[in-house]
Amino acid sequence: MFMLKKIVAPLFMPLSLCFELLLVGLFLLWFTRKQKAGKIVVSFGIALLMIFSYGAVSNILLKSLECKYPALNDINKYSDVKWVVVLGGGHISDPKLPANDQLSSSSLARLVEGIRIHKKLKNSKLILSGGRVFDSVPEAYTMAKAAVSLGIDASDLIQESMSKDTKDQAMHIKKIVEGERFILVTSACHIPRSIALFRKLGSQPIPAPTDHYLKGQNEISLNSFFPDAGEFVKLETRFHEYLGLAWAKIRGQI
Repeated sequence: MFMLKKIVAPLFMPLSLCFELLLVGLFLLWFTRKQKAGKIVVSFGIALLMIFSYGAVSNILLKSLECKYPALNDINKYSDVKWVVVLGGGHISDPKLPANDQLSSSSLARLVEGIRIHKKLKNSKLILSGGRVFDSVPEAYTMAKAAVSLGIDASDLIQESMSKDTKDQAMHIKKIVEGERFILVTSACHIPRSIALFRKLGSQPIPAPTDHYLKGQNEISLNSFFPDAGEFVKLETRFHEYLGLAWAKIRGQI
């Protein structure tokens, strides 16, 4: 089921949908007599490609995810919390590179935020969560190496390296914290699903979103009138989260 989810989900991403429509339309135009249908499908694919290339759509979808929980700025009121959990967001092993450079931008942002909070909480432990998915090295191991290189004592780190997805992380971390409250660090768009999965299992996560896409007032600039490939990255991340939320609800995980 895990591999099926990983294979099927990319087919519903915005860029994939646009190309699928364009391919279907071109097939109709070149190999059938359904010229009108082909033109409609191609036009629809191009229209979607244009719409998805502008920030308005991705920002609307982002707002409902990223604005659900505020950033954790007042850490002092959680001085009794001893666990800081960081969920991995992807990595690629490459021994030629330092550990921090092997982490995805999301993983690195999450790790830095976890370290910031950990340093402010006396006697806290940093739980780094992420197992092997498409890489032979667990992500938790790479994050731990990066954390040590950034000045964190190895004795303050706990590696959870068995999980393959967020549902697994929720189950394994519950066993480590044993019912105690903990601060949960992950990307702002990912935190609604993460919190829901953890709470469904009876855990007590305190949300600490980071890696925000929406910053400042998002004012209109000259670039707002031109398509931007970066908007597809933002949009695909949002689609991934909405698909993840839908899947979790269907499976009764949240």
